[in-house]
Amino acid sequence: MIVQPEEYKEVTDQKKDRLKEGALHIVRTLKTAGYEAYFVGGCVRDLVMDRSPDDYDIVTSASPEEIQSLFPHSVAVGARFGVILVIVDGFSYEVATFRKEENYFDGRHPSRVLFAGLQEDVMRRDFTINGLAMNPDSGEIIDYVGGLEDIKVRVIKTIGPPALRFAEDHLRMLRAVRLAAQLDFSIETETQAAINLQVKQIHRISAERIREELSKMLARSGAKKGLLLLRDTGLMEELLPEVFALQGVEQPREFHPEGDVFTHTILMFDFVEREGKEIDRRLAWAVLLHDIGKAKTRSEKDGRIRFYGHERESVEMADRIMERLRFSNDDRAVVLALIRHHMDFLQVKAMAPKNLKRFLRMPNFELHLALQRLDCLASHGNLDNYYYCLEVMNSLTQEDLRPPRMITGRDLISWGFTPGPLFGEILKEIEDAQLEGKISNREEAKALVMEKWGDKVSP
Repeated sequence: MIVQPEEYKEVTDQKKDRLKEGALHIVRTLKTAGYEAYFVGGCVRDLVMDRSPDDYDIVTSASPEEIQSLFPHSVAVGARFGVILVIVDGFSYEVATFRKEENYFDGRHPSRVLFAGLQEDVMRRDFTINGLAMNPDSGEIIDYVGGLEDIKVRVIKTIGPPALRFAEDHLRMLRAVRLAAQLDFSIETETQAAINLQVKQIHRISAERIREELSKMLARSGAKKGLLLLRDTGLMEELLPEVFALQGVEQPREFHPEGDVFTHTILMFDFVEREGKEIDRRLAWAVLLHDIGKAKTRSEKDGRIRFYGHERESVEMADRIMERLRFSNDDRAVVLALIRHHMDFLQVKAMAPKNLKRFLRMPNFELHLALQRLDCLASHGNLDNYYYCLEVMNSLTQEDLRPPRMITGRDLISWGFTPGPLFGEILKEIEDAQLEGKISNREEAKALVMEKWGDKVSP
């Protein structure tokens, strides 16, 4: 449910090989034309760590105009900052002229960019592990910032004073957490202290950029560590106070021996990490938010802890969070559906066949199943309802779950019914009978309609 299939991995590996070939082509074209050109940033870090980069950034001594003259399939996405997007074999690469930046005016963007050399270009970057350059033909690594040593000791450290780096671009605070989580590095003490001091400045960053950083962190390996770092740096209290509030919200031990709601949520991500690499971002957000209503709905009487209606409260709170973070309507709808129905699994064995089939055919049901499995694994460990759903699904065909419609509104009109709200009631009842196996053809459907609603036929 969570682990990527081997076929997908093979396709991904082939794609990454083509991605690297395109990057090499760009560097070699620039060098043949007489310019300096290097891989830079995260791709070099990944190559040093024997990881396959997801993208390649390239820096060069060529000007934006010279880059575009060499690569007809290119777009000046950031010409003001010296950045050209070059398209090779369907892949996009950022190719940037060596530059230095001055006077960050909004906590995100520099007010002035000056073209410079490789060392100056590297010194303006965020973290030492991202400040490496590589000559891909020789494999030579150029390290002006101590990035190789920091990769060796597995630490996230800013290039230069952390307070200055975070003041230039406040999003770097969140990126430090994401990188530490995904690489399983620690954050250097002075760097983390600077985040603690400037944490409130994160609100100057757009909701969209924050959402994307959080989504990358939650859906990939290391989410558990990332959430703990968000808490320890103060970023969680600023960005996700509803999740921060789950700490100390105790649960009934017979169902949740793992501890409070925050611990339960963290443990779900721990199981994700044990079993696979990456999950659907919508599932990741549902894992994070499925129980946030428990902080408001907790009650205790006669020593018994209850969370009556927590799923409804969680849906309302999650909706406000996703509105705040500017989620797309589609993603929002999926996450809310996952949260809304996560407690329905408790009733699957008692559901009437028609209701169970409707439950099993919900859109994105594989995500509902995955959430249920993680929810159980991180609490009582009982997967009976999860396996029951799988067993029933394996015993049914698509036609069993979605039987073809036996009658339509036109049929009802031809039989003398007047269009109106009754049509919806009749059509649902007929589908119920199909799902229950009570009727199997159009004639039986018509007979049922006339038996129950024949008195509604217009004279």
